[in-house]
Amino acid sequence: MNALRAGSRVLPLEAPVVMGVINVTPDSFSDGGRYQDPSVALALATRMVAEGARLIDVGGESTRPGSQPPSIEEEIRRVVPVVEAIAHLDVMISVDTSRAAVIDAVAAAGAHLINDVRGFTQPAALAALARHQLGACVMHMQGEPVSMQVAPHYQAVVAEVRAWLSQRIRLCEAAGIERTRLVIDPGFGFGKSIAHNEALMAQLEQFTDLGVPLLIGVSRKSWVGHLTGRPIEDRLAGSVALATLAVERGASIVRAHEVAPTVDAVRVGYACRRTRGASG
Repeated sequence: MNALRAGSRVLPLEAPVVMGVINVTPDSFSDGGRYQDPSVALALATRMVAEGARLIDVGGESTRPGSQPPSIEEEIRRVVPVVEAIAHLDVMISVDTSRAAVIDAVAAAGAHLINDVRGFTQPAALAALARHQLGACVMHMQGEPVSMQVAPHYQAVVAEVRAWLSQRIRLCEAAGIERTRLVIDPGFGFGKSIAHNEALMAQLEQFTDLGVPLLIGVSRKSWVGHLTGRPIEDRLAGSVALATLAVERGASIVRAHEVAPTVDAVRVGYACRRTRGASG
């Protein structure tokens, strides 16, 4: 797909782009508590846009392994002021949520896209999306954050994740959400072992023929720590290496905490992809 339509925005995707991350939770795995003040979040979003982010993803629920969800009221209290603070920026605003009430609240505040780790399986989530004509990133997760990394199991992880995402695309369309407003994410680290993550990355191109853009999020994750032996604050090199591989293998959107170096990595990966396509 060459463009993503989300709310009032159209995002060209002839070349891959970067989604910057702003967590407004007290307990996110890498930057919990740092950006809950809307003015601080605005400063970060402004810098990310200047560095080349085409989307900003605001999250009010920590989905690190073992985490518990906040109340709906608390999640709205966290994300709405930040969405309102950044709504004037020239960027597509994504909100990471699974709840219909939060979707309604952030749509009114100026959000364009909903990025749901639960793949819009919660009650009324698809109806809320359709009602507001928002874009949707459908992510695969086995289980729930509180238990997802307790012995995740698949017979064939790539085939199973791909089949689930294909089914969710059909269900979204049936709910009135056009394919031009959809993105998919295989969910690295969400109910996946190290071996599952490696298999998904090795066969990432299998997701590119589902007819919607492919988003990947690997920034600072424990998989990067496993590969590099580095703590969270030192995982930039590993994160951008995986981002480069993902773009070379067909990803259209890369979700990242450090925007500027990821923009460079995306350009390199895309150049490699174009060269491989031309020589093929």
